[in-house]
Amino acid sequence: MPSPAKRITSTDVARAAGVSRATVSFVLNDKPGMRITEETRRRVLEAARSLDYRPHASARSLAAGRSDVVLLAIPDLPIGAGISRFVEELATALAAYGLTLVTHLAAAQGRPLPDVCAAVDASVVVGFYAFDQDTVQALHRAGADLVLPSGTEDASPMRHIGRLQAEHLIDRGHRRLGYALPGHPAFRPMAEERLQGVTEACAQAGLEPPVTLTVHLEIPSAAQAVTGWREQGVTGVCAFNDETAVAVLAGLHEHGLAIPADLAVIGADDIPTARLATPPLTTVCYDLHDVAHHRAGAIVAGLAGQPTHHTDASANPRVIQRSST
Repeated sequence: MPSPAKRITSTDVARAAGVSRATVSFVLNDKPGMRITEETRRRVLEAARSLDYRPHASARSLAAGRSDVVLLAIPDLPIGAGISRFVEELATALAAYGLTLVTHLAAAQGRPLPDVCAAVDASVVVGFYAFDQDTVQALHRAGADLVLPSGTEDASPMRHIGRLQAEHLIDRGHRRLGYALPGHPAFRPMAEERLQGVTEACAQAGLEPPVTLTVHLEIPSAAQAVTGWREQGVTGVCAFNDETAVAVLAGLHEHGLAIPADLAVIGADDIPTARLATPPLTTVCYDLHDVAHHRAGAIVAGLAGQPTHHTDASANPRVIQRSST
């Protein structure tokens, strides 16, 4: 069995190009202010290319003063279509800046996030929710130069989604609204923000706060919630997300009720299943491509010592009208 090929090092590149290791470092790291002739630069780049040389991460970090790793901390929650697409979009956006995205799915018995940060030598840690200050400090001690969110970000984009849901139903004549909370506890921080937006819209319209019930992704749970809303005169329901809204639709079908005549339902996130639901689901959508690119820009700004202006205003959420309302 042939022995594995040895790792190509900067010494090999220097030997092939007939220059010093320092010159290889200057060229490959594009050090400013170094007097390197174009001929020497060409020889080094051709040697690196022909040898298929890839700088070692630790060496690259030492040369740049930081690593190119961005660690995305995902809470212990179901990874649906929306989260998967956001991860893909963020990875692509960061790659354009020469940064590499590494994802970490938190688990109750898993390694603490600061340990993971140190293990992958992350310069940036990004979370779905705000980190508490103790965690922020621990991440900085573990080597992170930048931590986002840091606990000071504006939660209004999530509230804006809830407001859009409620305003859509109110505009269609509904005067008693319900809100479907998700069953999974990891979704609760985001769900509470969206619920706040629904509550604000109701107050502005002179309506009572929404009747809030929890809906698990099971027909009995959804059917029980539908019963509760009907008993309290609810005619329109804002669901935390599309998966929760589809469960509400299933609960309505279980009771043999008409949608939207007996109960209108609006979701959020516009997952592919939303348009395939029975009936097709009205939802709030936003541009994940813009959200991811805005987040990547905030990361690059933060690494450069500039204000991050972290906000998802670029999402521009809007209602997509379908048959469920």
